[in-house]
Amino acid sequence: MSMSSKQLWDNALAHIHDLSNATLYRNAELEARVAELEGELAALKLAYDTTVEVDKKAHNAPLLSLNRQTSSFNVAQDPMVLCAIDGDRLVFHPSLVEQGYQGGRVAAQDLTKAIAQELLQQGMTGFDRLSFWVTVYLNKQAVLSSLRDDAVAGPGHFEAFLLGFSQASPRFLVVDAGPGRESTEAKVKEYIKTYIRFPQTLRVFFGGVGDTYLAMYDSLEKEDLSGKLVLMQPPADLSPAMRRMSARFIRLDGLFLSERVSPWMNRRPGPLLGISDNSSGVITNGGLISPQSETQTSVPTPPPSNQSSEQYRTIDPSKPLHKQNPPPCNEHYLMTCSKGINCKYSHDWHLTPEQLEILSRNAKKAPCNFLKNGIPCPHGDRCCWGHVCPSGARCFHLSKGKCWFKGDGMHPPLGSQFVEVA
Repeated sequence: MSMSSKQLWDNALAHIHDLSNATLYRNAELEARVAELEGELAALKLAYDTTVEVDKKAHNAPLLSLNRQTSSFNVAQDPMVLCAIDGDRLVFHPSLVEQGYQGGRVAAQDLTKAIAQELLQQGMTGFDRLSFWVTVYLNKQAVLSSLRDDAVAGPGHFEAFLLGFSQASPRFLVVDAGPGRESTEAKVKEYIKTYIRFPQTLRVFFGGVGDTYLAMYDSLEKEDLSGKLVLMQPPADLSPAMRRMSARFIRLDGLFLSERVSPWMNRRPGPLLGISDNSSGVITNGGLISPQSETQTSVPTPPPSNQSSEQYRTIDPSKPLHKQNPPPCNEHYLMTCSKGINCKYSHDWHLTPEQLEILSRNAKKAPCNFLKNGIPCPHGDRCCWGHVCPSGARCFHLSKGKCWFKGDGMHPPLGSQFVEVA
């Protein structure tokens, strides 16, 4: 029996009423959830803004401090002109050194005038004040020995000259780099590489340039800093690599010795800068020399013509050769010693063939300073010093950057290494 119209309407109204109630209930649930999410979002925003503000302050604080320091530093500092001199390579003229203290002051004045003239020629004017600094790095004992050996000046004159030079201005410094050629070079390189980067540094005048400074120059050129560098008194016989340098050159022949006529400038490598008395030019390195050994023999060392065999001393067999007092001179027994009476090692030991063999083997453990400094060894297989590291490519000290054998090819790979015979 079909429903009446009234029943149909009642059912429809009831269904609509149920749907309305369900919709209202669901809407209330959603509104509550939206309110809850909005509360969480507000809390997250507050936490995020607080964190960002703290991080921003923490990040900006050192920058602001650095900016304040930089600003005050640039304002307070006058433009600087610096001069660094490798005193082992570039030696002041003997006529000045002989004058002692007064000669040092004259050298300081002449150097200042020459650099001031060069700055004028480069158009560097308009500065109210310039801060001018000069630092001379040298192996004082080595240079003094060379001056004395060549009868240029005695210790008193040389010390007085350096004192006069350094006292000419509070900004004129003389630094004794100590023994070893590399010590002077390292200090000069660090000085130039550090101060040339300062924005207030206008020019760096460098005296004593040589091939060993080419790597430093290349690095400065890559950073567009080589334009600040001016080379003083370059060697007359420039190497091909140095001829390609774009730095400005100036000559001060009255102030410094020319390397062409300087008797000790051609002794690289070697910190003692000694010169040999023979015509072939032995290069010394104060015990670690790159000798000129025409032959290596196992014959006991004969006494010189003015010394009898009775005057020779006998090695103490209870001590190794390097512990003798003083130790035998490698240069004397394996070639010809160039230091003569100034040598601190002994020439008076009577060495047996076995002891000479030990001396020769020990010499191979020290690197040839030609190869170590990137210079081809002129003695080739006749050189008594090591051309390769005894440990080869497996050298533990090489991995730490502390091996003495620093030249290219001095750590050949396994299979290519050969044994040098003394």
